[in-house]
Amino acid sequence: MISKNQIKLIRSLELKKNRRRENLFVAEGPKVVSDLLLAGYVPHSIFSTTERPDAQLITDEELRRISFLQHPQEVLALFEIPTANSQKQFATPHSALQRTANSQKLSLALDGVQDPGNVGTIIRIADWFGIDTIYCSPDTADVYNPKVVQATMGSLAHVHIIYCDLLELFAHCQCPVYGTLLDGKNIYEQSLSADGIIVMGNEGNGISEAVRQHITHRLLIPNYHTGDHTAESLNVAIATAITCAEFKRRTAL
Repeated sequence: MISKNQIKLIRSLELKKNRRRENLFVAEGPKVVSDLLLAGYVPHSIFSTTERPDAQLITDEELRRISFLQHPQEVLALFEIPTANSQKQFATPHSALQRTANSQKLSLALDGVQDPGNVGTIIRIADWFGIDTIYCSPDTADVYNPKVVQATMGSLAHVHIIYCDLLELFAHCQCPVYGTLLDGKNIYEQSLSADGIIVMGNEGNGISEAVRQHITHRLLIPNYHTGDHTAESLNVAIATAITCAEFKRRTAL
């Protein structure tokens, strides 16, 4: 049986200020919870409707009371938020950037991406394409928001997320910085490198003007619609998938 205090704690973690105060976040579903456990995230408590040695047994009704999902998925866990010097995060943007430069890998940077579903999906996309580091501006949605965690479908366990001042990051950057912009050049006609940082911008405003000044390669995903009426833009997560796919296709040749 789950206590009222446990329910209160879990429900409070919907808010960022409470997650920071308690240093805890919520993960739901067997796959997400298992991936985080395998990656070394430290569990605070686990609740399950089926017997498992590491969990407190609860009823389906109790799970519905604590779940943030419309259709709860058997298990819900509270994990400790990794500290800045843990293996899950890098201590500073500079050490993270040095790692990126030394390994000659692609990274992503999110400039004010605010929809939790988009952030979670982008983390999952990065995982799929073998991109293991994402830099986030402070106004990007909190990675430990329950909606973000759920949208990653376990990929949060495989990708390093670093919140930092992007302007400071780019000021020390010696690698190419790519950005998708309406005044960019056709991505399918540009030279793309196997290293660098790909910047994705806010859902409504795109990449901020200050960050644009640091873009060294301006890219455009072309619109192939030939009629008078067409979509104004692509969803940022879809644009990220298209961009990552083209980089990996090109650099794998």
